[in-house]
Amino acid sequence: MKFTVPDMSCGHCKTAIEEAVAEAGGTAQVDLQQKSVEVDGIGATQAEAAIRGAGYAPEPA
Repeated sequence: MKFTVPDMSCGHCKTAIEEAVAEAGGTAQVDLQQKSVEVDGIGATQAEAAIRGAGYAPEPA
């Protein structure tokens, strides 16, 4: 599942999202330039909740 995350902007954002998704049981590929996150290993609802839990506002891409 791919998300657009317009409010991420730096390496800290990338790390926070990757860690939140990993804690939920998935993996995240973060592209800061494109402001996108691709999540594997968990469902879309769970991925969105993990990213929101890290403090970001994901939108389905």
